[in-house]
Amino acid sequence: VQLQASGGGLVQAGGSLRLSCAASGLTFSSYDMAWFRQAPGKEREFVAAIRRNGGSTSYVDSVKGRFTISRDNAKNTVYLEMNSLKPEDTAVYYCAAGRVIISAMRTPWVYNYWGQGTLVTVSS
Repeated sequence: VQLQASGGGLVQAGGSLRLSCAASGLTFSSYDMAWFRQAPGKEREFVAAIRRNGGSTSYVDSVKGRFTISRDNAKNTVYLEMNSLKPEDTAVYYCAAGRVIISAMRTPWVYNYWGQGTLVTVSS
């Protein structure tokens, strides 16, 4: 199984980025997908998750209204659209795949597969 994250980069505060995570080696439509992030010196933090059928999403409060998670099961890809970026959004962003219960979607250790991470840097 491979999860290949891309789309990170340097952006000014208020700008936008779109992260992508292409999955291979698994039946993508059978997996719930999530994005986590880890800033320097901090623990990995849940950002957003989407159910395997795309019917339900969840976000950490700090990104609600600014970030949108979506998926294209035909392309085996999950996306994270990030708008109105803030310096505090600076982190390495990781995509993750797993078959999880709804109540555990924000818990990193329930996900079986992880991408390599893509760095997002937001300058003030």
